[in-house]
Amino acid sequence: MPEWTPKKHAVLPKHVAIIMDGNRRWAEKRHIPKALGHKAGVEALRDIIRYSSDIGIEALTVYAFSTENWKRSTEEVGALMSLLLEYFRSELDELDKENVRIRILGDIDGMPAGTEKQQEALKKAIARTEKNSGLQLNIAINYGGRQEITNAARKLAKLAQNGMLDPESITEDMVTSMMYTAGLPEVDYIIRTSGEIRLSNFLLWQCAYAEFYITDVLWPDFSKMRFDEALSVYETRSRRFGKS
Repeated sequence: MPEWTPKKHAVLPKHVAIIMDGNRRWAEKRHIPKALGHKAGVEALRDIIRYSSDIGIEALTVYAFSTENWKRSTEEVGALMSLLLEYFRSELDELDKENVRIRILGDIDGMPAGTEKQQEALKKAIARTEKNSGLQLNIAINYGGRQEITNAARKLAKLAQNGMLDPESITEDMVTSMMYTAGLPEVDYIIRTSGEIRLSNFLLWQCAYAEFYITDVLWPDFSKMRFDEALSVYETRSRRFGKS
């Protein structure tokens, strides 16, 4: 197989969102524990984050753990939470050095008992990198798209209840300002690995006009070369935003 050379892209999406799917199937195919599939997925994520930063993508949002994922087995959830803690402990210095700003999308304080160390690590990462101006890395943890929209509605309702907002004056921009992603560009490109074709309650508001890229590649095998291929496809898309 010829050596891969990164491509210089004439057009890059400002905001890429990735549904990292296939860790468990990757492990099952190899007859190894699911935890090792998730560990391989973390390694793939590390490469994609660094490459996104290197080529100048403005924002990268990754779906790490949904509100529904707590329903998985205690063993698998425990392994995922351990990997989360390990990742931030090992990578935070490097991410900060590379001027990456970390934002967590989701309800950190709503995480269940037993995840206090993870909550602390997430808050530390946010505070440590909040003044950085490079890649905006958004990690969706304990996240649900419907939950996010519901929370935004509640915030606006409270403002209206307190006489600080006329309900008739509510605009889409106001709703956007209440989202976890406030201040970031809307998602241009959403990538989902493992061949599944659904949003899985991910960024329902932000992906209104996003281009989709679906690949059968399982997430641990989604390399920088695969990412480059996906970005090359984006260059061919004609974005009309519903105008024609």
